[in-house]
Formats: sequence, C-alpha cells, structure tokens
Amino acid sequence: MAKTFPLCAAALLTAALPLIAGCAPAGSAEAGASALTPKQAKTLDKQLAGKVAGKPMNCLPNYRTTDTIRVSDNILLYRSGGNLVYRNDLKGGCPGLARDSDIMVVEQFGSQVCSGDFFHLVDRSSGIRGPTCVFGDFVPYRKPAGDKG
Repeated sequence: MAKTFPLCAAALLTAALPLIAGCAPAGSAEAGASALTPKQAKTLDKQLAGKVAGKPMNCLPNYRTTDTIRVSDNILLYRSGGNLVYRNDLKGGCPGLARDSDIMVVEQFGSQVCSGDFFHLVDRSSGIRGPTCVFGDFVPYRKPAGDKG
C-alpha cells in the first residue's frame, strides 16, 4: 500500500497543476498586477503618458474628478483635467469591471471615496447586482511643472 500512495499523490498533483497555474496572474510590468490586454495597456499608457506618479492618497474628494476610465478588472483611472489622473489599483480586482457595460454603484459616505470603500456592479438591463469591489489607494499622476505637452 505504501507504493500506491506516491502514485496517487503524483496523479492528483499532475491533475491539479493546470488549475493552480490558471489562478496565477500572468506576467506584467508591475508586480502583483494581472496582465493587461494590448488594448488595456494602450489605454493605460495613453492616460498616464508624460505624467509622474505622486504620493498615494487614502481618499479622493469627488470634486477632483471629471471622468472615470475602466482600464481593466483591476485598474480604475479618475481624470481631473488634462494634467492630472488618479490611478486606483483595486484590492482583489473586480470581475467584469473592464466590460464597461455594468453600472458602478459606489457606496459613499461623505464627499469623498476612500481606500477600503466598496462599490458594486449592477447589470444595466436586468438590474441584477454583480460583484462587490474594494477601492485601493489613489495615486496621482501629474505632468511635471513646465511640461506643456
């Protein structure tokens, strides 16, 4: 019986490896980030081009943003004019966010959204509530002073 145990364990491990590998994030430029599709990478590059990351902020006041851009299931961008963009890497991601077809319902208390606050997606046609998602820190990206491009 001792000889069959290693064979059974090896068979289970061999069967489970593809499943385990499917859960691991694919390669990307940033540690811990899920790989972006070429279209998503192009969107991110376009929005952050020529801008420099600043110190992460815990909260983002509502009046600071004019546009929300869904880059992927893990990344949201908040534009505040042409020279400032806030990047939010969600905690744990948000399945379906990148489709950009569901409505984002932010559970907000006060006049700002903070790291750790929740939002969920709602299907636009059926009204069925989707996943609950969690904001991460807001990292400002600004054009350097004197940069007119």
